[in-house]
Amino acid sequence: MSLNISGTLRRDARIVGLLFASTTSMIGSGWLFGAYHASRIAGPLSVWSWAVGAVIIMMIALCFAELAALFPRSGALVHMSHASHGEGLGRIWGWMLFLAYVPVPAIEAEAIVTYADNYLPYFLKADGSGLLTATGFVVCAVLLGIVALLNLLAVRMLLNVNSTVTWWKIAVPLLTVVVLVAASSHWDVWAADPGSYQVSGIFTALPTAGIVFSYLGFRTAIDLGGESSNPSRDIPMAVIGSVALSGVVYILLQVAFLMALRPQDVAHGWMQLSFAGAMGPFAGLAAALGIGWMATLLYIDAYVSPGGTGLMFVTGGSRILFAVGELGGGPRWLTRLNAAKAPWAAVLVMWVVGVLFLLPFPAWQLMANYITSITVLTYGLGPIVLLVLRRTQPSLHRPFRLWRGQILAPIAFVCSNWIIYWTGFKTNSFLFSLVGVGFLLYAFYHHAVAKRSAEDFDWPHIAWLFPWFGGMWVLSALGDVGGGYGLLGFWPAVAAVGAWSLVVIWLAMRSALPAAETAEMMERIERTS
Repeated sequence: MSLNISGTLRRDARIVGLLFASTTSMIGSGWLFGAYHASRIAGPLSVWSWAVGAVIIMMIALCFAELAALFPRSGALVHMSHASHGEGLGRIWGWMLFLAYVPVPAIEAEAIVTYADNYLPYFLKADGSGLLTATGFVVCAVLLGIVALLNLLAVRMLLNVNSTVTWWKIAVPLLTVVVLVAASSHWDVWAADPGSYQVSGIFTALPTAGIVFSYLGFRTAIDLGGESSNPSRDIPMAVIGSVALSGVVYILLQVAFLMALRPQDVAHGWMQLSFAGAMGPFAGLAAALGIGWMATLLYIDAYVSPGGTGLMFVTGGSRILFAVGELGGGPRWLTRLNAAKAPWAAVLVMWVVGVLFLLPFPAWQLMANYITSITVLTYGLGPIVLLVLRRTQPSLHRPFRLWRGQILAPIAFVCSNWIIYWTGFKTNSFLFSLVGVGFLLYAFYHHAVAKRSAEDFDWPHIAWLFPWFGGMWVLSALGDVGGGYGLLGFWPAVAAVGAWSLVVIWLAMRSALPAAETAEMMERIERTS
């Protein structure tokens, strides 16, 4: 394999390939497990959880749709942060994005071995915890290696493979809906044990059941912007279309899952929902209903759906690392390409670090909580960048312009912070600790390795991050979700997070680059791959 240090990425990706890249990134392991976990938290109200999740993610996605058309570059999420708040924030955000991308292929590998453990009981511990055994860890590492190798293909070939997989990934969930509803329609399950769940469960299920996690893949089309043949038209269409398509599929799946349950399955309360094969919920239901062929198909899909999502997140994450190297936020060798113009060094990093993430998160739901929190944290920057560019670059040509962006962008930012809060204090403590350690490592790299000046660290433009992250951690500690101290009730905490989010927007706008520096930065970005 021929390797080189520089070069440009091929612009071979077309609208269908981009749409399917985002769609397959969303319809992964989330559909295999999300309905089960959401039902345990919110009961029949879990249908509303998927609808609310789709609306929130669509608002965030619409912000990114406008920005993506302005930054048709691979790893565009890194470029956006450079444009609004300068190189300091861009470098920090690039590594935060990496921390959001790198565990996704790992969780998809965990989903595969979790389903496989139902008929090959070697991968999970026998205590029902869902934790990986040593054998399960090794198998996950091998699966990650396979999707990494596939990412060394040329992007057009990679997207052709993915498009074929995506047709399967759409067809199987829809077939599952039809078969389960036709085979078992228990209307009385909608009224089963109403005292065992609360309205607040609609919202706490968003992060903890993996609902938001299931929608996060819309950004893959953005990450491939530098390889799109018509980015200004195709990227917004792919982003919006993928969220809408996935939302319909997920809501129908939740309805079908609930309809297939019997009232006796929740006789001890929704939180105690249990049935044979719960480690593979849809396949378990199909088997219990005597639909053996459907159960077999679902066990096959447990390889295809997570595998396709893992494949595209290695693609997206490697493009983030490519942009980090290209813009000087990390080693230049991250931009090395192979003969097929794929960033092989970045792919290698994705594989190695992805395997390491299996150690602190050896179960699907544990990793889903972390991924949701870190990813939504990185998404929160999108509405901020949109507001900054609307103010500093009002005459900039926008191929896609978000209607009422000055109103919808702040709402999207508030919603992203709500999701972080609903993830819970325990997960958020780990998240902000990890971000803090990452910041210290970056500061060490900046001063000791890269030998950059303190002025170049860009404190005036990144200081607003500390009240944002610190305030969210304090509110999470005061709240009553996921290990908080309960000094704030659910709805008062929701109001407090909303109010604090508006303060953070004000701080972020005050810390943005002046208009002239933003224009200069965008010209520099225009010269990248």
